[in-house]
Amino acid sequence: MSGTITSLAAKLAEDTMKVMDETGDDRFFVEVGELLGASSQSLEEAFLTEIRVRLAERQARKFVIQRLSEHRSKMKAIEKQ
Repeated sequence: MSGTITSLAAKLAEDTMKVMDETGDDRFFVEVGELLGASSQSLEEAFLTEIRVRLAERQARKFVIQRLSEHRSKMKAIEKQ
C-alpha cells in the first residue's frame, strides 16, 4: 500500500506542478491537498511531501544556476581586463 500511495502522490504532485506552472497559481497545491485530506490523510501527507520536495528542488536549482551565472560573469570580466 505504501508504494501505491507514494507513486500516486508523486504523479499527482507532478501534474499539480504543471497546472501551477501553466496557470501561475502557486498555491493550487493547497487546494488539492485539502481535497485529498477530506478522503485520505495518508495520500494528502504523501502529496504535500512530494510538493515540498519539488518546490525546494526548484529553489535550490535556481540558486545554483544564479551562482554559476554570477561566477561566469566575473570570469568574463577578468578575462577582458
